[in-house]
Amino acid sequence: MIVKPRIRGFICTTAHPTGCAAHVQEQIQYVKSQPSLREGGAKRVLVLGCSGGYGLSSRIVSAFGCGAATLGVSFEKAPEENRTATAGWYNNVAFEAAAAQEGLYAKTLDGDAFSDAMKQRVIERIQKDLGQIDLLVYSLASPVRQHPRTCVLHRSSIKPLGEALHIKSVHVDRGEVIEVDLEPATPEETANTVAVMGGEDWEFWIEALGSAGLLATGFRTLAFTYIGTELTWPIYWEGTLGKAKEDLDRAAKAITPRLQALKGEARVAVLKAIVSQASSAIPVVPLYVALLFRVMKDRGLHEDCVRHIQRMFATQLASGATLRLDDVGRIRMDDVELGEEIQAEVRRRWALVNTGNLAELGDLSGFREDFLRIFGFGFSGVDYDAEVDPTLGIPQPAA
Repeated sequence: MIVKPRIRGFICTTAHPTGCAAHVQEQIQYVKSQPSLREGGAKRVLVLGCSGGYGLSSRIVSAFGCGAATLGVSFEKAPEENRTATAGWYNNVAFEAAAAQEGLYAKTLDGDAFSDAMKQRVIERIQKDLGQIDLLVYSLASPVRQHPRTCVLHRSSIKPLGEALHIKSVHVDRGEVIEVDLEPATPEETANTVAVMGGEDWEFWIEALGSAGLLATGFRTLAFTYIGTELTWPIYWEGTLGKAKEDLDRAAKAITPRLQALKGEARVAVLKAIVSQASSAIPVVPLYVALLFRVMKDRGLHEDCVRHIQRMFATQLASGATLRLDDVGRIRMDDVELGEEIQAEVRRRWALVNTGNLAELGDLSGFREDFLRIFGFGFSGVDYDAEVDPTLGIPQPAA
């Protein structure tokens, strides 16, 4: 079949197999072009949410930068003869193939990472293949979570708190700067968002792996978060998402004492804004990101996912690294984004931006390009008019 992007709302319902492989390979080549991180780097890594975005980049840097064996968990939709898989499915296949060529251990388990069943599958795989792990990257991004102990299905809501919010945003498809009105979340919606995106599941993972004796001496675990600036705080840090992110901080403080005997630690890492399926769905954020990217690109300071994660591993996870911590104990990787010169210019443009000058002040075209790249579209060297086998010739289990 010939695969073209089909965009519905904030998602693309198709993914290009060859393009996704090109995206993975592009990231691998960048990591291999950088100084090696093998000395003192992690050697046995578990990445929860490994198939895209920062999770995929973390797995790539772990493997091709540190030389680590990696076990990944993600929840993907397999292809059919007349329907593509999710981008993450193709990313996982491409990653495993590239790792095999380098003689690196790489296994991916597909399923619900929130479930006790998946935790048991991971435990058994680590016991069989790795013995123990020394780094766990928690990078799950899901709008829903079925609680493994109560069986309640929680759905997250991206809303402000307290009062209705009237704020500037952008219609990405039409390229129009708009004003939006957002109703505040109910207490139940806030609690559900914390249940999905907070730190409880992270704690459950550490509890399960620790009880099985699978955490090595010096074990470290990271959960990724985003804080942003006052431009996005009304819908992000001061909204339901912020309550969930605060719960990650709580979980880090709860997990670290449990790792004391191993001389281990849990940290939340604050990363920079990127284009992702999740960020595209958050009102206000696409406009902020479009302005931010233009400012950072004009100054030669822009980092995509893999460059950002490579810098984190090199400066914050390497042996003897001096951690860049805030007063809560989070690792701050958003230091460049939050630089005063950068933010002053973004704030200036925010006050001025409208539909007529958006192309001048922002980089909406770059936002759109990055969005399509998530699904394997827009890579040079890929013939998007050629027929491709969406199954990659891999037999699929019967439905």
